Amino acid sequence: MSVLAVSQSALPSSEALAAMLDRLPEAAPVVVLIHGYRYAPGVPGHDPHDLILSPDVRDPRRRIISWPRHLRLLGDDTLAVAFGWNARGGIWGAYRRAGVAGRDLAEVIARIKAVAPDRPIHVLAHSLGARVALATLPHCPRGSVQRVILIAGAAFRAEAAAVMASDTGARPEVLHVRGPENTFFEALLRAAFPWAGPSLGAGLPGVAGWVDLALDRPGVLPSLARLGHRIAPHRARICHWSGYTRPGIFGLYRAVLSGRVPMAALARAGVPPAAPRPIRPRRRAGQTVR
Repeated sequence: MSVLAVSQSALPSSEALAAMLDRLPEAAPVVVLIHGYRYAPGVPGHDPHDLILSPDVRDPRRRIISWPRHLRLLGDDTLAVAFGWNARGGIWGAYRRAGVAGRDLAEVIARIKAVAPDRPIHVLAHSLGARVALATLPHCPRGSVQRVILIAGAAFRAEAAAVMASDTGARPEVLHVRGPENTFFEALLRAAFPWAGPSLGAGLPGVAGWVDLALDRPGVLPSLARLGHRIAPHRARICHWSGYTRPGIFGLYRAVLSGRVPMAALARAGVPPAAPRPIRPRRRAGQTVR
């Protein structure tokens, strides 16, 4: 079994995890997948384990695609932990529950490290799942999580900065992927929490271990293409799911999680090209330039 469906209300035991991990190659990673707002395990039509976290979903809606399948986590050489939590209801309650879910997910990661201390663990999260991921990291053993990908993170800069500056917790490398089609949803988040300050949509510049990849920034898509990852431009002006529905994007995520594309390369890809220097006319001897 390559996808382990985990619900916050029913965490797997250390024994169950050990049995699954024993069947994997020694260096095979564990990839934790965290959904965002509006999903909840056991709710018909909204259960993430039947939809984006399922290995077998086939849905005509373009945004309902299988993360494990697109990340190629269905073989015998890796394990995907599909973490489901209650993200239904009002945004205020869901945001609060995301923090609680993070601490519960940290317990799952601690159990994995207890039985397989050398097993690499990575995280991919979307939307409000980014807050779950950020709330997880301070409660994890140091070095237990290697890489984290946050897609259109519905969280705030202050919380992320505090997590990255902490001397305790996992302290992984973090890639935050954003695009202009999510601007409307970022505005809604800031309107719901006006006291929280800038959201992650504003980026987290100057923080060690954190890379913001703004797909709309001039030169970024060509830079990624030179790294071997051709990603389609966004099509819709407003879309919260573009970060995992753009053609080509999962190839980049696979390369990041495997380490084939290092974070340093993505940091360079996210730097806008320098503005061309103005061409000044050459001044000849005795000539006055006006």
